[in-house]
Amino acid sequence: MVFSSFVSVTRRAALGLTVAGVAVLAAQGHAFAAPKTSVTLGMAVEPGGLDPTIGAQVMIGQVTWQNVFEGLTTIDKDGKVVPLLAESWVVSPDGLTYTFKLRQGVKFHDGEAFDSSTAKFTLDRARGADSVNPQKRYFSTIDTVETPDAATLVLKLKQPTGSLLYWLGWPASVMVAPKTADNNKVTPVGTGPFKFVSWAKGSQVELAKNADYWNKAVSVTLDKASFRFIGDAQAQAAALKAGDVDAFPEFGAPELMDSFKGDARLVTVVGNTELKVVAGMNNATKPFNDKRVRQALMMAVDRATVIEGAWSGLGTAIGSHYTPNDPGYIDLTGTWPYDVEKAKALLADAGYGNGLTFTIKAPQMAYAQRSAQILQAMFAEIGVTMNIETTEFPAKWVSDVLKAANYEMTIVAHAEPMDLDIYARDPYYFNYKNPAFNEVLQKVQETADPAEQSKLYGEAQKILADDVPSLFLFVMPKLGVWDGKLKGLWENEPIPSNVLTDVHWVE
Repeated sequence: MVFSSFVSVTRRAALGLTVAGVAVLAAQGHAFAAPKTSVTLGMAVEPGGLDPTIGAQVMIGQVTWQNVFEGLTTIDKDGKVVPLLAESWVVSPDGLTYTFKLRQGVKFHDGEAFDSSTAKFTLDRARGADSVNPQKRYFSTIDTVETPDAATLVLKLKQPTGSLLYWLGWPASVMVAPKTADNNKVTPVGTGPFKFVSWAKGSQVELAKNADYWNKAVSVTLDKASFRFIGDAQAQAAALKAGDVDAFPEFGAPELMDSFKGDARLVTVVGNTELKVVAGMNNATKPFNDKRVRQALMMAVDRATVIEGAWSGLGTAIGSHYTPNDPGYIDLTGTWPYDVEKAKALLADAGYGNGLTFTIKAPQMAYAQRSAQILQAMFAEIGVTMNIETTEFPAKWVSDVLKAANYEMTIVAHAEPMDLDIYARDPYYFNYKNPAFNEVLQKVQETADPAEQSKLYGEAQKILADDVPSLFLFVMPKLGVWDGKLKGLWENEPIPSNVLTDVHWVE
């Protein structure tokens, strides 16, 4: 009793001293404010849905990947594959059996348990005949999915697939629950550190901290996160300066980056991405079914001028569909160097000495419009007339170009890392067919040796650089602008994302 009374008196005295101390600090103007626990991120383009297992738009993953949804593996900020819902795995010596040990005690946001049956459902859904998964090919080598017990998942493959663990970390490979999968497009339910709250179409998506998140080793400090959609570059800058948004992880106007200099609150970051800007051609139709025409157009392009005019000089020229961040990268910009006279001669050799006319379907984004205008002027120098048709992205571009291949030329930034294989897909909007190229990519999957894979990636790059199924232009950097007190956003982007797990405020 004496000890208890002493504790009570001591607590009251301490409380009094604390209150008095805070009052003194407040009177002196030095009260300590608690760090913020909410964040508003700006995005230039609103996703058409929120389920990355049924939609190809990278904006989907930029909202939900690693935030709402999680996969068996994941890709960290350094681009490395690390465990997530699978805590470990064993690969058989022949590369045909993958045995995963799954985390236990993991639940979806609605309380449904995650286990091997859920993982089997997800993978069978992704690889099934009716699958609309944008990366369905990633699962094509899976022969059977077995569930010996709730914590064990066994994948038996038809052939070795050296990239499987990497692919399982992608947004398209996240785990979904049978009860909620059909509604994830508008009300996503995952296992991640944030729960979906609301989506005001045309305005913003709101997420809230998942208090029951399975990974107790992760300390999530944000209670709320909002993704606000602002398409106009001037409006993006104004929102940042006014504090209406805390960050634009992918700021869309390089010409405005200098306007933030001297701002005491905001910082600017220039990082690496996988955003490859290419002018894709329909290789199945005239005149682009003639390799000489494609090569001539490539020689008509001065990449340095394109980068300067389209993205204020902030970009890296590329000669194939590959970035300097990737293993086995080769600088192939000299394969078809800028040479107007040689371009004219090659065009004449292909039977177009009197020129030709075609239309480019260019999305409304600034980089695409500016690049198209610069290309238009360059092509005119070799007698080629290119008309520009602005095509709304994503909906119209996806329906006309990506799905229907109803186009002659287009221009877009491909954001997926290590996606050389898009030129081997059939069908795909390039309509490019080269068995030798496909064979090289097949060999990549047949080996798990990084050195051998890098060598093969080099061979694949050389084939594309020579064939020019697309005009390979430049890699866009990640231009970030955010509040200097906001920490934990990825400065580089090995995969399109806005991972919130480590994002926090400091005072």
